Amino acid sequence: MDDASAQPSRDLSYDPAAEVVQLCQDLIRMDTSNYGNGDGPGERKAAEHVATLLDEVGIESQVIEGSPGRANVVARWGGGDGRAPLLLHGHLDVVPAEASDWQVDPFSGEIRDGYVWGRGAVDMKDFDAMLLSVVRARATAGEAPGREVVLCFTADEEAGGHHGAEVLVEQHPDLLADCTEAVGEVGGFSATVRGRRVYLIEAAEKGMAWMRLTARGRAGHGSMINADNAVTRLTGAVHRIGSHQWPVRLTPAMEVLLATIGDLAGTEATPDNAEALVEEFGDAAKMLGAVIRNTANPTTLQAGYKTNVIPTDAHATVDGRFLPGYEDEFFATLHELAGDGIDFELESHQQPWETPYDGDLVDAMTRSLMAEDPDALVAPFLMSGGTDAKHFRKLDMRSYGFAPLRLPAELDFTALFHGVDERVPVDALEFGARVFDRFLDDV
Repeated sequence: MDDASAQPSRDLSYDPAAEVVQLCQDLIRMDTSNYGNGDGPGERKAAEHVATLLDEVGIESQVIEGSPGRANVVARWGGGDGRAPLLLHGHLDVVPAEASDWQVDPFSGEIRDGYVWGRGAVDMKDFDAMLLSVVRARATAGEAPGREVVLCFTADEEAGGHHGAEVLVEQHPDLLADCTEAVGEVGGFSATVRGRRVYLIEAAEKGMAWMRLTARGRAGHGSMINADNAVTRLTGAVHRIGSHQWPVRLTPAMEVLLATIGDLAGTEATPDNAEALVEEFGDAAKMLGAVIRNTANPTTLQAGYKTNVIPTDAHATVDGRFLPGYEDEFFATLHELAGDGIDFELESHQQPWETPYDGDLVDAMTRSLMAEDPDALVAPFLMSGGTDAKHFRKLDMRSYGFAPLRLPAELDFTALFHGVDERVPVDALEFGARVFDRFLDDV
C-alpha cells in the first residue's frame, strides 16, 4: 500500500458527525422488525424517512418495494471523474426484540451512559446513520465526492435479502450494474489486543447452508421394542453433527489477520496456534473462532405427538456455515456424520465469498482510519454470518465491510449483534462519521 498511514489535515466547512446520533435514534424508533415469515411492520416507514432525508439535501432517490411494505431506497450522488460508481449499502430491517428482556425499550433510541440503546444500534442503523449524516453534511456544503456513489438502503437483509438486495440485483440490475466495488457491513470496528486497537475490515464471508434433516422409521406403541425409531436415529445424527470438532482451515483474510496478531504476540501464525491467537481477541473470539473452521449448529427438533406413540418421522434444523473453498468438504463431512437413513433438505444455500485485500479502496479505508486513530492496526477478517454483499457480488463487485467504530476495550461488541441491550457508544458513532467522511474524500 502507498503511504496508507498518511494523515491529511483538512479545514472543514461542515461537520460530518453533526446529525449522526439523532439520525441513529430516529431510525431505531422506527420498528422494522423482520420475523422472517412475512409478519412484522416492514421497512416502508424507514425507507420513506431516508428518501425524505436525501431529498432535503437535493439527492433524488427511488423507493422500490420487493413486496408490499418491504421497501428499498436507491439514489445516485456525486461523480464526474469518470470512474465506475461505488455502491454504499446498509439495511433498514432489524431482528425482533423481546422488550421484557431489555433494560430499556428496545425501540426507544434512548441515550444512557454514553451509549445509544436500541434494536439496530449495531446491526445496522448505526452505519445507516453515519452514511446519512456524512452525505447530508457534504451535500449541504456542496462537497460531493469526485467518484459517483450509489446509496442503497435495503429491506429484508435479516432474512436473506429476498425482498431487498436480491430483488434489486435480479429485477433492477440497471440501477447497480455499473458499480465495480461495494462497501457495507460488517467491519471497521475495533478490537483491543495487547493494548493496541486493531480495526477489522470484512473481506470475506462464510457460505450458508440452512438444512432440514428428516429421519423416518416405523411407527408403533411406546411400550414395545422398536429398532426402527426415527427419533433415536435423528437424535444420534444431531449429536454427532453438533459435537463434531471441525479442523482449522485458514483462508487468505484470516492468514493476514492472524499474522498481524502474531506480530503483536511475538510469534509466527500457523494453523497449529491459530486458536491461541484468536483467543487474544477476548470476547470477540466467539465470532473469530468460527471463521477458522466450518461450523454446523443444530437449532430445532420436532417429533411426535403423544408420549406413548413412536412417530413415523422426526425433524431437525441445522445452521451450517462453510469457509470459502471448503464447501465440498463441509457437505461430505455432514453426510458422513449423519449416517444412513437421514434425508437432507436445503432451506437456504448461499455461497461464500472472498475479495482480495488490496487496491485503492483498501488503501482508502486504512488511511481514513489511521487519520483519526494514528496508533491503530488495520487488517482484514472473514465474517461468520451473511450480509447483502452475497447478492451484490452477483454483479461482479469487489465487496468489503466497513462501518468504522472505535470501541472501548471492555465492551463485548460482538455479543450485541442480535443480542439483548444492543447499544453503540455515542463517541463511536461520531468517530465513524468522521472516518467515513475522510474515506469519501479519498476513495
